[in-house]
Amino acid sequence: MEYKRVLLKLSGESLGGNPGTGIDVDRLDAYARQIKDMVEAGVQIGIVIGGGNIFRGLSGAGKGFDRVKGDQMGMLATVINSLALSSALEAIGQPAEVFTAIAMHPIGEHYSKWRAIHAMNDGKVAIISCGTGNPYFTTDTGSALRAIEIEADVMLKGTRVDGVYTADPEKDPTAEKFDKITYDEVLSRGLKVMDLTATALCKENEMPIYVFNMDIEGNLKKMLSGENVGTLVY
Repeated sequence: MEYKRVLLKLSGESLGGNPGTGIDVDRLDAYARQIKDMVEAGVQIGIVIGGGNIFRGLSGAGKGFDRVKGDQMGMLATVINSLALSSALEAIGQPAEVFTAIAMHPIGEHYSKWRAIHAMNDGKVAIISCGTGNPYFTTDTGSALRAIEIEADVMLKGTRVDGVYTADPEKDPTAEKFDKITYDEVLSRGLKVMDLTATALCKENEMPIYVFNMDIEGNLKKMLSGENVGTLVY
């Protein structure tokens, strides 16, 4: 395998399947199988999941919710998704541990870098929830931060598209895909790979980002084996 330790970022909407809401059990099980295969191949995996399939703090603020409370509701949504994924993993024999950026015992272990690394060294998948634990930060920024903290070799962003394009491929059929692109080019072109804070954090700490389509079963294994199934941001 090309990488020994990775941080996998999954969107909440992808967990919701086609409607993008709730939790699609088939999608959850497909993710769990792919993740288990990679752990068995010797890759240590940390995971951050968004909460958009249940509640998105920013859209809540647009509907009159207090922004801080809305973001806290979004953090709780990530905990629900994290518990669901840990349950799916354990059901197929892959140990997993849920960590929470906000103290939430006994739902999850309070996150620290060393606890997460210890869990991965023990063969567990470390699922890190609540984003950064602070309002006004997205789970993209949370995943960038956790990737740097746990000393991952790469941050994987599992999305519905197979990489970074010159424009939204779902809206523009002429959009062209990049095999590789620099952080600076992502920022200067205004490409929505991640939010600005997350991209800047990865750039500053030289954390490569690999964007690929996680919904195609087998893509995670191909990517970790060195096949080109997405876009590397470096």
